Amino acid sequence: MKLTTDFLVIGSGIAGLSYALKVAEQGSVLLVTKRDIDFTATRLAQGGIAAVSTEQGDFFAHTEDTMVAGVDLPHRDIVDLTVRMGPKVIEDLINWGVEFSRNEQNEYDMTREGGHSERRIFHAKDATGREIERALVLAVQNHPAIQVLENHIAIDLITAAKNLHEPCAINSCLGAHVFDIEGQSVVTIGARFTVLATGGAGKVYLYTCNPDVATGDGVAMAWRAGAAVANMEFMQFHPTTLYHPNAKSFLISEAVRGEGAILRRRDGTAFMADQHPLKDLAPRDIVARAIDHQMKQYGDDCVFLDMTHKSADYICDRFPMIYETCLEYGIDMTKEPIPVVPAAHYLCGGVQVDSHGESGIRNLFVIGESACTGLHGANRLASNSLLEGVVFARRAAETSLQRLASSPAEFPSIAPWDSGNATDSDEEVIVAHNWEEIRRCMWSYVGIVRSNKRLTRALMRIQLIQQEIIEYYWNFHLTSDLIELRNIATVAELIVKSALQRKESRGLHFTLDYPERDDQNWKKDTVIPGATFENLSQ
Repeated sequence: MKLTTDFLVIGSGIAGLSYALKVAEQGSVLLVTKRDIDFTATRLAQGGIAAVSTEQGDFFAHTEDTMVAGVDLPHRDIVDLTVRMGPKVIEDLINWGVEFSRNEQNEYDMTREGGHSERRIFHAKDATGREIERALVLAVQNHPAIQVLENHIAIDLITAAKNLHEPCAINSCLGAHVFDIEGQSVVTIGARFTVLATGGAGKVYLYTCNPDVATGDGVAMAWRAGAAVANMEFMQFHPTTLYHPNAKSFLISEAVRGEGAILRRRDGTAFMADQHPLKDLAPRDIVARAIDHQMKQYGDDCVFLDMTHKSADYICDRFPMIYETCLEYGIDMTKEPIPVVPAAHYLCGGVQVDSHGESGIRNLFVIGESACTGLHGANRLASNSLLEGVVFARRAAETSLQRLASSPAEFPSIAPWDSGNATDSDEEVIVAHNWEEIRRCMWSYVGIVRSNKRLTRALMRIQLIQQEIIEYYWNFHLTSDLIELRNIATVAELIVKSALQRKESRGLHFTLDYPERDDQNWKKDTVIPGATFENLSQ
């Protein structure tokens, strides 16, 4: 099956939906998503979106907070650009129907989170992502120019180099091959502009607060197509994920600490005052590392987040979803502390893009968590993720629309998907086993604290698994599990190789072999070039 569209958007979180809405007035949009349209990481976001309001705060302070959290690795020009676009994109979201929480004076109820020097977080109680996703999904579903393909997973990008079977002076993206999960068939989609908004890669790790779809698909596909990736070693571990045998990594929003919650050991001792001047509101890398240290030092399985000094009425009103979820697991946060542990949360690196979200492959834009824009550096400041997604969706849309008028009238001829001699598999246990082994390997050897020995061991294991996956991939018919396994193996290898390159400790990358920060040699991005044409031809 073949389809064509002006704009192909892969992913349905805040970035993908925002881009689709921005370009739909001037062209056809085909939006592809792996599950239901609202099954995204955006929907799980609790805290909010960081943006200076027009009534209070200042851009400089938001920029400085971002630079400090990112340990001076963020690109200041990108940070300043993103921060200054904050009010505009908040207005976009409101115009699309997002309803942020207001106070008794009917003003927006700005809250504060870790690493922020002032209150600048727009939120919808403790379910901001759910409200944003609700509004944007409704707007997309009501737009006549946007077609949505649910339960479709992208396999690989179609580029001029692959289409012509030879290197190109300027490689460009022509669309993508997409697997119809329900129909068990491949759809070839030609597009003038392709946008990867596939989210993060938390499922590369054994413990994560990401949804099941977060398998690094966009990063893996773009790298295989020849796009460079950057800063892949900086995987952010959220400090406070609910610790309970029956809970599937439910995140406890940073806003809970922003409103006064205190981290304590099992014996009740508060420990963050000794770690950072901001105490429990320190940046996430510092808090996660402190928790990891406390657990190892005292042999505990978790630490505890205590908000019992606040009134029950306040807690239930400000954090209704967190309160109700904890109660389902027998934890009343108004009367007892919440047991928490760190878990893989956010990929601060990704596909290297310019200030308009375009990769090194022409007409391939990468936005949201899949991209490395230069905003986050070595550690993301809380609630800058939703801001980045909608800001770069807007900038990518502007560039796409400017080029649309000069695009050729006819789509280039694209070769259909070729399954070769693939057969049905009777060894799917290999997929499940390799999936589990990669995730355990990454958690054990490429986690919060690293060493050259651990990283080298991880790389050896992952490369062995890669050989098995490559053989399996080309011999058997596709499944969504196989596509995702191939992607997490690719992303895992990129993370480990990036971590081995950076010979210092900075932000989210802490290594026992180089425990100090080295600005002279490593105040720069870690870049891995995209796969070569020879790799792409395999």
